Amino acid sequence: MRRLIPTFRTIALAAAVCALALAAPARAGGGLSGIDAMTATVFQEGQSSFSGLGLRFRVQSNQLIENIEFLPSVEYWRNSTTLSTFALHAVRRDATLGGDARYLFPGEVWRPYVGAGVAVHFLSSEVEFGANRSHDSLTKGGLTLLGGVAFGSKARLGNFVEVKGHFVPGYRQLKLNMGLSWNRGAASAPAADETPVPPKQN
Repeated sequence: MRRLIPTFRTIALAAAVCALALAAPARAGGGLSGIDAMTATVFQEGQSSFSGLGLRFRVQSNQLIENIEFLPSVEYWRNSTTLSTFALHAVRRDATLGGDARYLFPGEVWRPYVGAGVAVHFLSSEVEFGANRSHDSLTKGGLTLLGGVAFGSKARLGNFVEVKGHFVPGYRQLKLNMGLSWNRGAASAPAADETPVPPKQN
């Protein structure tokens, strides 16, 4: 566990820096356009499916095409297996820092999108077999591809579904992501007309 502490500190620091930088007021050149929180069903090479979590920021630049967004993200999953009969307990973890760029196709109610990027994976494995215990950790990078559909992208709150592939040599992953979106600057429901009515003349 102690070996994982520097990894989690690095991820927490990177996430804090991103949050502080992106939370600043948007400038003329663009800025924070939204935040996504998601859950994932993860299919890793050589393993059955399990669950994960993720958080990402969405950033736009007015100097580029309007429908392009940049997505710095933090993702995490943990998978454990226990076989009491054989006194076996195994745990695998992956904490990921990534950056993607995506293009959203025009739309009103729903908007499909595609994207690509890179990610750094902090992988670790622990195995306990009786009185024996072993631990291994490594850091690997890889490309990512994603595609999905965003619903309510022009409202204050929306949601999305997507498929994301992590092409990490020896540790390839496919994720089915679902989540909620907060969209900065999106139009809220129009307020009722409060224009005063002039009194009637007698």
